[in-house]
Amino acid sequence: MAARVDYYFSLISPYAYLGHATFLDAVREAGAEVVYRPVRIFDLFAANGGVPLGQRAPARQRYRLVELQRWRARRGLPLNLAPRFFPTDPSLADRCALAIAAAGGDPSAYMDAAFRALWVHDHDLGDLMRVADLLERHGFDPAQVVAAADAEETVAAYQRNTEAAIAADLPGLPGYVLDGEPFWGQDRVEELREALLSGRPPYLHDGGRD
Repeated sequence: MAARVDYYFSLISPYAYLGHATFLDAVREAGAEVVYRPVRIFDLFAANGGVPLGQRAPARQRYRLVELQRWRARRGLPLNLAPRFFPTDPSLADRCALAIAAAGGDPSAYMDAAFRALWVHDHDLGDLMRVADLLERHGFDPAQVVAAADAEETVAAYQRNTEAAIAADLPGLPGYVLDGEPFWGQDRVEELREALLSGRPPYLHDGGRD
């Protein structure tokens, strides 16, 4: 049976963007299944000790800029350190990814384009017309996907994903969960890859006891 990785993300996260392609390469190499689980990132922060960027200590805000430059170079990806439309409300864009996956589609290319819209091209990911354009350019019917994203069941699923991320002890995003073992941050993708390829038992907070 193929391994399954729960992929917790929000399209507003620069670190989710930086890890997206590398994560997909890892799961494809391992033949693993991906469950796309967008999350209400600020609810996750509030529950598990994270703090929105503007509320962090100045030293942490400055260090973040250094880290983003390091990982931008390591991943070989363009990234604007101070996009015009950040922060913005990513909930519609996030739920569109959820709606695509729920309908049996693959949201990964749309997600990559959405990440780049915000973090490379300086577009507002909270704008309905921008999200619709991204959907159309990747072969989806914008009206259909947006309607599904706004449906009660999708909104409820978005909340359940957030609760699941909180329960998985993820302090922030992106997060990847394999057999109950959380991997927090795109800098843990390589460790996730090793876990997938080795098939080792998961490391859990109780030490793996039955």
